[in-house]
Amino acid sequence: MTKRILRFLGLAFVLLFSSPAPVSAESSKEGQFDTKKIEQLTGNKGNLDKSGKVFKVSAPRKDLAVTIKGIKLPTAMGLTSWAAFEPVGSDLMVMGDMVLTEDQVNPIMDIALANGLNITALHNHFFWETPKIMFMHIDGMGNEEMLASAVGKLFSKIKEPSDTKKRKSFDNINSVKNELNTQAIDKILGVKGVLSDRVYKVVIDRTTKMHDSTVGDAMGVNTWAAFYGSNENAIFVGDIAMHESELQTVLKALRKFDIDIVAIHQHMIGENPRIIFLHYFGSGTAETLAKGLRTALDATSGK
Repeated sequence: MTKRILRFLGLAFVLLFSSPAPVSAESSKEGQFDTKKIEQLTGNKGNLDKSGKVFKVSAPRKDLAVTIKGIKLPTAMGLTSWAAFEPVGSDLMVMGDMVLTEDQVNPIMDIALANGLNITALHNHFFWETPKIMFMHIDGMGNEEMLASAVGKLFSKIKEPSDTKKRKSFDNINSVKNELNTQAIDKILGVKGVLSDRVYKVVIDRTTKMHDSTVGDAMGVNTWAAFYGSNENAIFVGDIAMHESELQTVLKALRKFDIDIVAIHQHMIGENPRIIFLHYFGSGTAETLAKGLRTALDATSGK
């Protein structure tokens, strides 16, 4: 009995004071994600938050020389792209914000949409800055490989210099007579517009509820488009009002026609259903622009 007790005490001593085998940093995992793999796929270093549940990778835009009223803005004052990863059940969630110049917005958006990411907002964070900086918020759900690879593609594209030579010139539009075929635009969009000061504008009503009251076109809840130029050389701008669930499909429809997205945000607080507003700009033949908008409208319930 005494020998058995001594053997038991000896084993307990070994278990109590022996050090566990070291775990390789390259193969270690935090929670349900592999931090080293995320860093490798995104091409950027990250940090684990205090809870141990969120791993955030950052990509400071040190390549930008942003000035505000003549003051050079340090990178640490909000000029860092980032993406944060958090396990949700058996999946992984990512949320992030991309710091972009105007020329980068739509090419980066195309990559995000093509790789399973959602665009959740597009707006400015500053006034009076040069060059103008836009912030594009993203999210996504999926596996580690898919999400980290998608974010990595965004970061990689951001590093590429913008090709300003691809910018289109619209100087000649001001000099042309208004030759828009408004009947053709009406037929494509399925709604009749109004011509004023050489601008042809169409408005499509949407509705929601606020304070137990239905609000619509007269209160600013609408989709609209304004065409300017000629049939062969036109520009148009506008705003699409939609439900949250329709946003990603509308984005893809517009980008398929090379229509630029310039802002995504809300105009109200507390409405039900919630309405998201997407502002856009496009150039080309008037009929092609109208077809692009029609395709986007078909992706919404407000046809």
